[in-house]
Amino acid sequence: MERSEQAKEHFLSGYNCAQSVVLSFADDLKYSKELALKISAGFGGGMGKQQETCGAVTGAIMVLGLLKGEGVNNNDELKSETYSSVKELLREFTAVYKTTSCKELIGCDLNTPEGSAKFKEEKLMENVCAGCVAKAVQIVESIT
Repeated sequence: MERSEQAKEHFLSGYNCAQSVVLSFADDLKYSKELALKISAGFGGGMGKQQETCGAVTGAIMVLGLLKGEGVNNNDELKSETYSSVKELLREFTAVYKTTSCKELIGCDLNTPEGSAKFKEEKLMENVCAGCVAKAVQIVESIT
């Protein structure tokens, strides 16, 4: 199974968007699934359900840091490479979805009863968010 489909399955089984992306890289990057879930737990729903930057995007940024980030202080070359990769991720994601804002992606406020109802009625979790999770993983794979 492709990693993007695996991430989508994690998401649809109940993990948040950020967790699903980070968890899908756990085995290959040799970190525990428990660590993946804990470190990304607060980033779902656009960072603590505040609907800011999409959790799939923030999860992908965490993975890029693990793949390319500096392990020691003041390694400007690695820092620059990581920042370039993050910029590419944001460019590619925005090219597809026109935004990285959770609220704009789903078009409703999850913190209101009306928004929550719309989210469920229109199956936005399946119809929008799951695709964002899969796409974030695909982008990370394409730029690493």
